[in-house]
Amino acid sequence: MADFGIGTLLDVCIAIWEVTAEMSAFLLLGFLVAGLLSVFIDPQWLERHLGGRGLGPVLRASLFGVPLPLCSCGVIPVAASLRSHGASKAATTAFLLSTPQTGVDSIMITFTMLGPLFAVFRPIMALLTGLLGGALVQGFDEQNDQKMPAFPMASASHDHQAEKVQGFFPRLKAAWDYGSVTLPGDIGRALLIGVVIAGILSALIPENFLAQYLGRGSLSIALMMIVGIPLYVCATASVPLAVGFIMIGASPGAALAFLIAGPATNAATITTIGRVLGRKTTVIYLLTVAISAFGGGLLLDGLMSWAQTAMPELSPQIHQHGHLGWFDHLSGVVLVLIMARAWVLAHRRGSCCDDEDGACSEHVKGDTVELEISGMNCSHCSGSVERALKEFPGVEKVQVFLDEGRAVVEGSHLNAKSLLAAVTALGFEAQEK
Repeated sequence: MADFGIGTLLDVCIAIWEVTAEMSAFLLLGFLVAGLLSVFIDPQWLERHLGGRGLGPVLRASLFGVPLPLCSCGVIPVAASLRSHGASKAATTAFLLSTPQTGVDSIMITFTMLGPLFAVFRPIMALLTGLLGGALVQGFDEQNDQKMPAFPMASASHDHQAEKVQGFFPRLKAAWDYGSVTLPGDIGRALLIGVVIAGILSALIPENFLAQYLGRGSLSIALMMIVGIPLYVCATASVPLAVGFIMIGASPGAALAFLIAGPATNAATITTIGRVLGRKTTVIYLLTVAISAFGGGLLLDGLMSWAQTAMPELSPQIHQHGHLGWFDHLSGVVLVLIMARAWVLAHRRGSCCDDEDGACSEHVKGDTVELEISGMNCSHCSGSVERALKEFPGVEKVQVFLDEGRAVVEGSHLNAKSLLAAVTALGFEAQEK
């Protein structure tokens, strides 16, 4: 029994490493592109193009959301800020639907783990989901589209370095910091869990073991959609889980339903959308996710059946570990090192500070307001809170402690109610300590 246990554990470890090595090269490229997007896309430019009525802003919101590397919690404060700065309910809903489903990093990992057809189909479905949701909101909830109070804007990038950093090479450095530290730190834990689960499924459960239970039709798709809706899982970390589901018997369409419903929804997101956009829009949001997940799953299964006969090279490429070469293993090592470095730096920083040397001074000048904030799950959340609080008159320094769920604001003549309102407008719950 001992030998069997050690051998099984070794198989699991090997499978986990193979999953890691298989996805590493394209995931690293995705991190790089995401860093460039975070620095070179101007948030004010984004806001200007999402304002106004009609389907134009809805289309632009859906298009802009597809490549952005924002998870379902990180997209909330950005969308709330867009809303408060003039974006319609329809455009905001479209952005909320298309953005968390995919991103450049998740597209890259989808390509390498699930094949080109899946990688192309997934962002197309994210775009169509945003268009559908935005059109439904515009048709059924436009009469209640009252503009939110304008609070300071929350940038889509972590430390809003795109506005502070001047010059091409300094901006490249800021992009590298985002792509190699901030983004890996945000998704690292969820990605690790997904990879471990995929490795365990690969090593311990025979292929197609659950096919007789999950089926290959609408029941399988509906089941995976229901599983995904309450979960908090980012677009990138959900891919290894989808691979594991396909391996044990789920159809590609069922895996897609999970990839749509999982990243686009979770309990916290649904609650926040209800507070920011209203109950009717929340119902439309959930209905859109369900329609897209179920319909997209059925359509993808049909396309996959055709591709297996007409173009087999486009079919899902699940666990082709025997073809891994030295470059894949080297990329895996680099990915692990980057993730470890991001974790160390994230814990070393601990908060968002203004000090040039990265240290937070304990000196308190003038007024101090300390806020307890719930709902922050990633650096996008803490960066949005920091940005919103910094832009108030009299604020001299802001420290946001992500792990502790609190913020300390220092300055003169601070209005605690206004600070709380700004944080609440971003979709978080806050109270003064």
